[in-house]
Amino acid sequence: MTVKRCVLGLLGPTASGKTELAIELADRYDIALISVDSAMVYRGMNIGTAKPTPAILQKYPHALVDIVEPETNFTVSEFIRRADAAVHQSFAENKTPLLVGGTMMYFKAFREGIAPLPPRDPEFRKQLRERAEIAGIPALHAELQSIDPKACDKIHPNNYPRIERALEIFSQTGIPMTQFLKENAGFPATNRLDCDYVEFAITYHRREELHERVKDRLDSMLRAGFVDEVKGLRQRPGLSASVSSMRTVGYRQLWEYFKEYPESAISDAVKERILVANRGLIRRQLTWLRNWSTLPNYNELNSPLTRDAMHSQLEALGFPATSN
Repeated sequence: MTVKRCVLGLLGPTASGKTELAIELADRYDIALISVDSAMVYRGMNIGTAKPTPAILQKYPHALVDIVEPETNFTVSEFIRRADAAVHQSFAENKTPLLVGGTMMYFKAFREGIAPLPPRDPEFRKQLRERAEIAGIPALHAELQSIDPKACDKIHPNNYPRIERALEIFSQTGIPMTQFLKENAGFPATNRLDCDYVEFAITYHRREELHERVKDRLDSMLRAGFVDEVKGLRQRPGLSASVSSMRTVGYRQLWEYFKEYPESAISDAVKERILVANRGLIRRQLTWLRNWSTLPNYNELNSPLTRDAMHSQLEALGFPATSN
């Protein structure tokens, strides 16, 4: 049977078991894995991102893992460019691309496309960072509030990279980012890549169960050397709290803690801050998924049985299991 040219997406909240299911699918189908994770793109951030081990990555290669240094502000547009290239490479190898991860903004941008944005302005960014050092990031968020309140509704007051980009777009175009994106729509994946696109979302865990899974995973990360990993990153001269890689949950809380208490052992209070941040992340991820529940070609794996039924759905779409 000839498989129709198609891209698959496998998404879900943090600690929901996406990697495990992706590997199960890779054992069963002739697919190529493409990571959709805004933190796994960075080299040297292994433990705190729950990155698959080198042994797993060797056996089950993931495109878009370990592709840039953590000093780089990796953008959504760069993700789409690289993801599209990985999809084309998968098609060239006669494999079906499977995008797997939990960065919902990346999934939305891949699915719908984004507007071609103005180029970065290094001088503007330098001046903005100097202002952030003096007045603080929330002050810049307040400035953006007066320019683009709709954007501010979706940007955390401490999310410097997104605040920076929104102010930069307004500086270059005179148009609020929300209006600019509305007036300059991108091309969806089905048009860009000339393919079908089908998503599967893991939704069968209760939120409380995810919280427990995150707690257990954090304990494992700490035993594996997460603290030393962050301390090592803090020695890199090009890294700071404003760089997007260090805004990642876990890294951000440890960075702030060791800035204030560089010689202290990790406290229960900072561990709780990491867990609270993870719970907030899970809440936002589940909100994204609820908003997508009525999209065409979107399938919820809302129980372990529907996870098993995913194989039948894939085979009905034309994806026969491999013989190996």
